[in-house]
Amino acid sequence: MAAALVLYPDVSSADQGGSSFWFPGQFASFVAVQQTPGWTLSAIYYHSSVAAAGSAAAAREILVGRIPATVNVNLNLALSGRADLIALAPSYTFATPVLGGQLVAGMAGQFGRAAANISGTLTAIAGPIVATRSGTLEGSLTSYGDLAPFAQLLWKNGVNNYMAYFTGNIPVGDYDPLRLPNIGLGHGAVDAGGGYTYFNEATGNEFSGVAGFTYNFPNPDTRYRSGIDFHFDWGASHFLSKQLFVGIAGYAYQQITDDSGQNPILGGFRSRAFGVGPQIGYNFPVGDMQGSLGLRGYGEFGAANRPSGWNAWLTFTISPTAAAATAPRKHVVAR
Repeated sequence: MAAALVLYPDVSSADQGGSSFWFPGQFASFVAVQQTPGWTLSAIYYHSSVAAAGSAAAAREILVGRIPATVNVNLNLALSGRADLIALAPSYTFATPVLGGQLVAGMAGQFGRAAANISGTLTAIAGPIVATRSGTLEGSLTSYGDLAPFAQLLWKNGVNNYMAYFTGNIPVGDYDPLRLPNIGLGHGAVDAGGGYTYFNEATGNEFSGVAGFTYNFPNPDTRYRSGIDFHFDWGASHFLSKQLFVGIAGYAYQQITDDSGQNPILGGFRSRAFGVGPQIGYNFPVGDMQGSLGLRGYGEFGAANRPSGWNAWLTFTISPTAAAATAPRKHVVAR
């Protein structure tokens, strides 16, 4: 029985494989600051380099079928992955107030390359029988991802700014349940939350925080359903001049309900990750428009059931010019 289970050639990748619809770190500073009405385009380059071991690696290559409790499985696996993605997020800011606030609506999509490698050994023990499967799996993919429509409402009261948002995942990206790396997520999701920004233009000090929840729908290919995720992104900055600001940013990501449909050896498979790092931004005119360029990077720690490492965001935004425009625009990024 152990030999049949371990050496069975067909595999079923865990639905999210340690990734998620929500990219931790996509929100940072100035998230709730009101914008100038009109069209805006944000282009985001995202790079990540991650690694995992044990069950977090096994989630990307787990055996089909239910392994009986009488079989003891030892996972000695290592996963490494890399992603280089470019996301485009056009949006429109309405001049007419909605619920006393400013409405921003748009759509985000992405294209890029992902690569992954798994190596190691799975050992199953059933009484006197010991069976081992070892080797290396690797793959890469250059393709397109899913679409993420989003809407934000922004309110301002002096130095206090408030934001509510809603977004979701439309699973139209390149996805194959038997392929190691994927850019599409393979299932739908909805995400909602709110944020706050303290921004004192006189002193140049700013602090922002955004909290939200992600609800995942089942993956129709694998019948796997990821649990509900809670995430909190934050950023703090100070303007050194009217155009240049520096600061720090971070995030906390915690799954709060169990996955379902996964192999029993993974248990509830709740994922967790924390990240923190520096950020810098610069605002400049682009003809009769305003340009904003921002760079921030995160080093991850405290991860569980999720590949972790480091990631970086380079964002360029072009938007209508305001009389006293100082804050760069931030938008939700599609999975």
